[in-house]
Amino acid sequence: MSHLNYGHLQYFWAVAREGHLTRAAESLHVSQSAVSAQIRRLEAALGRRLFERVGRRMVLTTAGRQALDHADAIFGIGQRLQRAMRGPEAAARQVLRAGALSTLSRNFQLAFLSPVLGRDDVTVTIRTGPLPALARMLERHQIDVLLANGLPARDDAAPWLAERVASQPVSLVGRPDRVGRGRDWRRLIAKEPLVAPTADSALRAGFDLLTSRLGIVPTFAAEVDDMAMLRLLARNDVGLGVVPSIVVRDELASGMLVEAARLPELHEDFYAVTLPREFPHPLVASLTSAARTQLAGAAAGTRAGQRAGTARRRPRSGTR
Repeated sequence: MSHLNYGHLQYFWAVAREGHLTRAAESLHVSQSAVSAQIRRLEAALGRRLFERVGRRMVLTTAGRQALDHADAIFGIGQRLQRAMRGPEAAARQVLRAGALSTLSRNFQLAFLSPVLGRDDVTVTIRTGPLPALARMLERHQIDVLLANGLPARDDAAPWLAERVASQPVSLVGRPDRVGRGRDWRRLIAKEPLVAPTADSALRAGFDLLTSRLGIVPTFAAEVDDMAMLRLLARNDVGLGVVPSIVVRDELASGMLVEAARLPELHEDFYAVTLPREFPHPLVASLTSAARTQLAGAAAGTRAGQRAGTARRRPRSGTR
């Protein structure tokens, strides 16, 4: 029985994380040919191909993703051993690498990550960017979880696991003077300028369907794909904002903005996207579990509110 060469495995680990032979060689301070040779020897020892070349990129095969899971566990144990030998003052710190769409609500990101932010034993890194770039980072195991309000393309080479971790109502919000007192939200949409998501978003598609059903042709003062910018435009009274309520949570709490209405049947879903792993990241697992519990509680509260509203509207029966 041949023994696993952990030197070969470390070269594999570097290439898998970098997704590129040259960058891996630079991080290891060896030549690219030396890295290639070590990878070939590991593949020969395991009897499986671990990478496929796609242009200049090194993409993990199914066997490679499984091998990376084990390599993460092996080298993670090695790092903990080193810290233990340095004494209790070198307490182990876990690292969570999150990716988030650059246009995603900062309030949602903060709410999702809040259970681990500020912990003495956790370092959180957050990378932002467009969905395709973040999906590639997830595929290369450069991030542990991808936070998004949409899903990347899924195929056999990229078998994402996506869990819905939040669902936020979409509101019509604006400065108090613009919203006024008692104005019907349908008239507001018909008469006031709006700031809304761009036409290529799912949220906007739902809003366009709503206005079409109502026979309203709205006027858009601005269309943006960045929730932070949409929030600022509503704050600066460019128009009424069509926005998930979590995006403007602080402005609603302070009274800077008021909610004219929660738009019927409109909501925005948020997802935590991961790759299937034999050893799931413990912090990601705890965060998605906490979000799942909160989402279930919110849904139960909504149903209870709907039942209470129905009961209030139902006429009483019986005699006086």
